[in-house]
Amino acid sequence: MSLAITLCRAGVGIEAPLVTVEAHLANGLPAFNIVGLPEKAVQEARERVRSALQNAGFEFPARRITVNLAPADLPKQGARFDLAIAIGILAASAQLPVAPLAEIELIGELTLGGQIRPVRGILPAAVAATRAGHRLVLPRDNAAEAALVRDAELLPAEHLLQVCAHLAGREPIPRHVPAPPAKGEGTTPPPDLAEVRGQAQARRALEVAAAAGHNLLMMGPPGTGKSMLAARLPGILPPMNEQEALETAAIHSVAGLQPHPDRWHQRPFRSPHHTCSGVALVGGSSIPRPGEISLAHNGVLFLDELPEFDNRVLEVLREPLETGRIVISRAARSAEFPARFQLVAAMNPCPCGHVNEPDQRCDRCTPQLVARYQGRISSPLRDRIDIQIEVPALPTRDLLGAPPGEPSATVRARVIAARERQQRRQGCTNAELQHAALERHCALTTEVRRLLETAIERLGLSARGYHRILRLARTIADLDESNTIGPRHMSEAIGLRRMDRV
Repeated sequence: MSLAITLCRAGVGIEAPLVTVEAHLANGLPAFNIVGLPEKAVQEARERVRSALQNAGFEFPARRITVNLAPADLPKQGARFDLAIAIGILAASAQLPVAPLAEIELIGELTLGGQIRPVRGILPAAVAATRAGHRLVLPRDNAAEAALVRDAELLPAEHLLQVCAHLAGREPIPRHVPAPPAKGEGTTPPPDLAEVRGQAQARRALEVAAAAGHNLLMMGPPGTGKSMLAARLPGILPPMNEQEALETAAIHSVAGLQPHPDRWHQRPFRSPHHTCSGVALVGGSSIPRPGEISLAHNGVLFLDELPEFDNRVLEVLREPLETGRIVISRAARSAEFPARFQLVAAMNPCPCGHVNEPDQRCDRCTPQLVARYQGRISSPLRDRIDIQIEVPALPTRDLLGAPPGEPSATVRARVIAARERQQRRQGCTNAELQHAALERHCALTTEVRRLLETAIERLGLSARGYHRILRLARTIADLDESNTIGPRHMSEAIGLRRMDRV
């Protein structure tokens, strides 16, 4: 047998397309060629595979070896094909049987001594292999991550010889069984909302934002609790379902951030510094990688000191805020990553942060300087943020004497009830309502419509701002367990966009 076929998986975004590895041995001068759009790391597999086979005690065929990675028009990157190439050569040279290779996939990087090293992005490969009904041979260090896929048949190995013994039928590799959580470990609860003193309106805005996934912008002096409130948003959000958790974990796997087996159901909370670049925020590089907005998928992206971010960096948020995805295009390839995150942003009202305070601590920020500072956030971007509130400084008596607020568990129960109400009514959150569905589920009485028209005229709202107020009013009504949007719900929704006047 001079031809053998093994199966592997490539990595394109968070997808893992099947790659057929064809190993052919022909007569002629000894040579070893890899074709099928291999990148540098894949081409270097020739030396890794040669040394691994020889050091494991196998004969490296002194023939003309051609390895084809099909489909040929799909770029191949990384060292994940090493194991499949090595097993293909052994099967083509009759040192291993061919029959067991039909329904098994092999992924792993080989060392020169034959050990199998972990690879990036194993979770999408495990998902795809399970859907195809294949068993997956993978590095042992990747097994815990791949085990997040329910019903996956995983065969973890540490050395090439283990895989060969399994395929030869001498010593089968036992199927991986996930270990139970260690005692004392597990889910770490996020910070509790009860720790926030005062700021009743900001707490209410946080609850409304959580109830339907609305974006939130908070403006106020330093030290008023903006960052503290943002950090407590994950604690009042409903838990992710299995599909959401798996998709989020797949993004982290592609980025090289191994999901924790006991905490992978927690919603992500990403807080990049304002000096981060556009590539760091949305993803990119020559080989497309997910950025912060994708790592925050199904969770929260917190941007503190919003005006300090580069304007070009902020403007790239506009598309993913609308579509929930980001397409990264490069000359040789493109990749699409999910990016349905909940944006929470915080900013000071002026460069020093103390303008309009009663004690007049700001004595150098002129009205022109304040307007220029706040104008760093463009109107199109601000228009996409549903809730825009001011977070004032607390008086000393409120800071020291205010009783603890409601705990996160109590608020979370209301949020979950509101979301369940939305799912039963329309199959999605209010923040995701579009066009005809928005008008159908947000029908207004004459009185409420007149109230909204007055707000549009006074605030100069755009069509997008009008729709976002409708969604907010629907969410407030859901928290109130009301089937209809009343004047009180609409008034509160308009108040939550008070910064439109700025």
